[in-house]
Amino acid sequence: MRLSDLYPPKPRKPATSATQPARAVAASAAPTPARRLFLLSATAAAAAVAAGLVPRLVRPAVAAEGANATEHFEVAFSDAEWRKRLSAGQYEILRQEGTERPYSSPLNDEHRAGTFACAGCAQPLFSSRTKFDSHTGWPSFWTPLDKAVGTHTDRSFGMVRTEVHCSRCGGHLGHVFDDGPKPTGLRYCMNGLAMTFHPQAA
Repeated sequence: MRLSDLYPPKPRKPATSATQPARAVAASAAPTPARRLFLLSATAAAAAVAAGLVPRLVRPAVAAEGANATEHFEVAFSDAEWRKRLSAGQYEILRQEGTERPYSSPLNDEHRAGTFACAGCAQPLFSSRTKFDSHTGWPSFWTPLDKAVGTHTDRSFGMVRTEVHCSRCGGHLGHVFDDGPKPTGLRYCMNGLAMTFHPQAA
């Protein structure tokens, strides 16, 4: 009689996640090429938003929620009334905090002397004297007119920015960044659709 007849070999168990070689486990956990592309795209998108270089972003139904949560405005209408008063593009930006495509607004190339006003309530917002070319594709200013705008913290898209809105009606205008020229060092990056321009009388 052979020794193997007394002690037959035990059947081998199939490999499990707990018994797989470390290399196999590491390989299964590694991101696929598609996953790597997604992660890189998400990172690039977040950076573009932070820099104010995203062509079109819409945060649903918070336009004025962000501002109105702690502020009361002289000009206030129902959502239905705002839709009647504004064009579709103006409503999307002023009341839904959308962002227009860069270089799409004629106001980006407006260089005459005059005043930029809110498209929602006509309040004067910026003087042409404070406008500068930021090379971003959006009308930019280094300071607003006195008490013309309000701000609140914008935590959308996984980052923290400073939102800018009209102090009279709460309409969203854009964001302010700290990479502007002297004397303030600020860049009020505004949506052209959120404003109208009134040339200075000759």
